[in-house]
Amino acid sequence: MPRFHNGTIETAYLDEGAGAPVVLVHGFASSATINWVEPGWVATLTGAGRRVIALDNRGHGESTKLYDPAAYRIADMADDLVRLLDHLKIERADVMGYSMGARIAAFTALRAPQRVRAAILGGAGMVLVNVGEGAGDTIAAALEAPSLDAVTDPTGRSFRIFAEQTKSDLKALAACMRGSRQGLTRDEVARIAIPVLIAVGTRDEVAGSAHALAALMSDARVLDIPNRDHMRAVGDKVFKAGVLDFLAGLP
Repeated sequence: MPRFHNGTIETAYLDEGAGAPVVLVHGFASSATINWVEPGWVATLTGAGRRVIALDNRGHGESTKLYDPAAYRIADMADDLVRLLDHLKIERADVMGYSMGARIAAFTALRAPQRVRAAILGGAGMVLVNVGEGAGDTIAAALEAPSLDAVTDPTGRSFRIFAEQTKSDLKALAACMRGSRQGLTRDEVARIAIPVLIAVGTRDEVAGSAHALAALMSDARVLDIPNRDHMRAVGDKVFKAGVLDFLAGLP
């Protein structure tokens, strides 16, 4: 994967296809490959005539690992995304994020609206506003535990198992979990004026209400992904078809 630098942070990314650009932002403990290549998103979008850019967020995949929670503020990760657009000389792009990546996408749309034509927020409803109510400390502690056997909390165990399966840097992920738990206020959500698609599985117990989030925005619609939880919605065919329809309908 090629790389670029935002200050001292080296970010790995992929850039495939041709056409109008769409930037993909993966979720916590994932990577561009795991979140977007393996579930078929890159193939789906390039096949639909789009240029696809997907980055490994700081602390993840092949990008720089950091161990200070303060280095993982969502605003800073959103800045990585904008600097990638600068690096590629892309003035404006559609942005799709999943879970933590959806928060990064939303922050980017709020802070740099001139750079984002439309946003797709996958696996994230009202958790964007109520992010502090999640199990962040429990997950971080599970990642810092000496072994999986020492983790008893079910949520913590599921994240530890996933992080080990993806061969992630557990200490970097723990720092990310502790440092990236900033959400948007209701007023900030209401200021996002670009077209937004909010796509959440009907069995997702992590994302919060997609419909309540959409009600705060001026130009948002909801895609309910039937019978999918937070992890299994990512590669769902209904999700893919809904995103292609949304992108095709943009002015």
